[in-house]
Amino acid sequence: MILDGALATELERRGADLRDPLWSAKLLIEQPGLIRAVHRDYFEAGADVATTATYQATFAAFERRGIDGARAAQLMRDSVALARAARDEFWSQCSERLDRSRPLIAASVGPYGAMLADGSEYRGKYGVSEAELADFHRPRLAVLVQAGADLLACETIPSLGEALVLARLLQEFPDTCAWISFCCRDAEYTHEGQSIGECVAELNPFVQIVSVGVNCTRPEYSGALLRHMRKRTDKPLLVYPNSGEHYDAEAKRWLGRAEVTPLAQQARDWVAQGARLIGGCCRTTPEDIRALRTSLLPCV
Repeated sequence: MILDGALATELERRGADLRDPLWSAKLLIEQPGLIRAVHRDYFEAGADVATTATYQATFAAFERRGIDGARAAQLMRDSVALARAARDEFWSQCSERLDRSRPLIAASVGPYGAMLADGSEYRGKYGVSEAELADFHRPRLAVLVQAGADLLACETIPSLGEALVLARLLQEFPDTCAWISFCCRDAEYTHEGQSIGECVAELNPFVQIVSVGVNCTRPEYSGALLRHMRKRTDKPLLVYPNSGEHYDAEAKRWLGRAEVTPLAQQARDWVAQGARLIGGCCRTTPEDIRALRTSLLPCV
């Protein structure tokens, strides 16, 4: 399956000002139509899955902006509705001429560190207990489960501990499935320091976890990470790296240069290493997703 690419950085590329702790969720309030347009463009480019604008949409983050719980929950539901509307419009107009399945909607569940808005998802080690993490994630999961998404995308998770908290919480919503995707500091370890092989092995018993993998990680690490994961799990693997640039959480900007080798070219190796769901994360675009589908269609 072809996943979509970046949402927040694509919104910025189109002129949105996301210099805000809410990041892409800010546009759920200010420019929901732009979010819908980006989703539609990813479907047009060939994405089989759209990921909602809820990565940084949490009750705590909205509360800081003076938005009460009821309004926050409605904004989360709105994010799923925007993606579904874009999907349904696209499918009603294009399904007869396309040889592909109706796209899915994945409700994004960012880590605790995303709410802190200080780059903590690229460090982990939050200094909070598992019980506190569960209390943080549970209310948002409850809203997103009822919002009509096809599955949850628990993404950019920096640690095994937080992944296990999410996996156990899913058992409170038995009709829901999810993928869990880690962010990694190198070709073997999560940002908090656990082996990626150990991480996916620990998630094996959780039947509601339908895929495991990595995202928002430098693309050149993807092949080795997939090899480590393939040895330790029989779940389908997913990979959606960033462009290869580095995010400076203090300056709130991306530094360095994008990976020279096109994503689509690298992705053929990822298929060979066992990846079955492939897309892009920060700083990737609909053009990258279109190239991915064109490159991988003969292979998947």
